[in-house]
Amino acid sequence: MSGPGGPKGPVLRIGVLGCADIAGRRMLPSMARQPLVEVTAVASRTPARARAFTDRFGGTPVTGYARLLEREDVDAVYLPLPPELHAQWTLRALAAGKHVLCEKPFALRYADADKAVCLARERGLLVMESFMFLHHSQHARVRGLLDDGLIGELQLFGSEFGIPLRRESDGTLRRASTLPEVAAYPLRAARLFLGPGLRVAGAHVRAAGPHGPAPAGGALLTAPSGAAAQLAYGVEHAYRSGYDLWGSQGRLRLERAFSTPDEHVPVLRVERGSAVEEIRLAPDAHFTNIAGVFARAVLDGEDFTPHTEAVLDHARLVDEVEQAAAARPAAP
Repeated sequence: MSGPGGPKGPVLRIGVLGCADIAGRRMLPSMARQPLVEVTAVASRTPARARAFTDRFGGTPVTGYARLLEREDVDAVYLPLPPELHAQWTLRALAAGKHVLCEKPFALRYADADKAVCLARERGLLVMESFMFLHHSQHARVRGLLDDGLIGELQLFGSEFGIPLRRESDGTLRRASTLPEVAAYPLRAARLFLGPGLRVAGAHVRAAGPHGPAPAGGALLTAPSGAAAQLAYGVEHAYRSGYDLWGSQGRLRLERAFSTPDEHVPVLRVERGSAVEEIRLAPDAHFTNIAGVFARAVLDGEDFTPHTEAVLDHARLVDEVEQAAAARPAAP
């Protein structure tokens, strides 16, 4: 896991399993700016696509995911494959002795997440879910203001994440994300601000239609404190990406909360009585940050338990939301 010499110091050598849009558009450019990581190989099922990525980001192009796992110059893998492939290739990577940074959702079922975590613990390897937004400083600032009592006691957390449909060059619609991917953000944000022990009071999913089998959904959660979360998400919506914290003495709103560009200047809107204040925050690079958190945990021999427990807690909540939604007729 050492660098190629010089002052660079130890780095985590990462192989990329798949040339997904999020990898090329956000994660790999961010890894290039993270001194603790080095992309040494990129795998695709098509040689030309792997070569296109390595021409941009460095590393060796590899045809086929299994071949990348055989490489000795790969300490860990970044896995941006479609969600239905996450558990399968995480298990194969762990079996090959590689640490795993996996895009969200880590798994579509709690049982699959539990199986992967058990194998990771058995092998002494790190598995981490790539919730990059958690590593943007704007959320720590919100958390600090909340803890300082700026809006009093938190009563309701509300969040929405909607991704617009896109069109191919021939005019046909395509979707860049799936509902499980999009839903993961508000659900994880609810856990961030309401803490552990969330229960599902209700959930729904929109019936299948021309835009896919589950184009939209929502959930109502309750926390042990008595606070609640109202969440909405979908993949056929105009873009929205934000959350509200509604307290006993005021309200706080953050836009662009999840898919935040590195250069974006976050603005917190705070309402207290008739007074409205806007607090401008510093930009931050959350993709670069999470790559550093992942690498540092491995390179410094940190305790991996918080990361694996976070994977299991989120998978458990997702399972409960899906079960609640399945228990009622799909919304038209």
